Amino acid sequence: MTVIRGARERARSEITEAIKAEARKQLAAEGAAKLSLRAVARELGMASSALYRYFPSRDELLTALIVDAYDAVGQAAEQARDARPAPSTTEQAVSRWCAICTAVRDWALAHPHEYALIYGSPVPGYHAPRTTTEPAARVALTLIGVLRDAYAAGLVTEPAEPLPESVVADALSLGAQLGVELPPTVVARLVGAWAQLFGLLSFEIFGQFNRVIEARNAFFEQAVRQLAQSVGLNAAGRDAPGA
Repeated sequence: MTVIRGARERARSEITEAIKAEARKQLAAEGAAKLSLRAVARELGMASSALYRYFPSRDELLTALIVDAYDAVGQAAEQARDARPAPSTTEQAVSRWCAICTAVRDWALAHPHEYALIYGSPVPGYHAPRTTTEPAARVALTLIGVLRDAYAAGLVTEPAEPLPESVVADALSLGAQLGVELPPTVVARLVGAWAQLFGLLSFEIFGQFNRVIEARNAFFEQAVRQLAQSVGLNAAGRDAPGA
């Protein structure tokens, strides 16, 4: 029975992956709003009733694709982080930050339709369930980890410019929810940097940089280094002896 059960599970997994692969083709050709279970079943030579055993609704298939996309970009970010040791200098922390941002960009450029699914316009009529929340947080948590390690090593310069009390309150609340011991000024600016990172990516993926920015690799590298400085990873003068 164990052998039969294992064969069934493998077959189900293979069919599930085939369904998702065909659905991704539809995303690329038609967009998420036009994703159709019947069309997916037709392309795979399946009866619609058979496909419904795997994904009972379009929304459940969309959710699976969204979770896969968030997990893929999150894994890219985490692998870039893990490829570099915990920083002992500010420049190493900046390098780690930039490597993560570059890995996220590389994934986005290689998977523009999946990027659009998770960071583009909302799909009409679709409401993401809570199961997407944890995968969606992976990139942000990776960036937070860079700041947490750098702060613990004394490599973060807390921004001097004060924040409105309401923003400080939000930052304190968010830090408490995440269990992150960072100053609220750093947390608030980290949220801003996270949003700006995906703003940069969206401008590039969706064509707003066309005929505006041609040297996009160099532009992106410079921009994410500025984001690192904005959250307190300012290498200038921080790592010199006696600094």
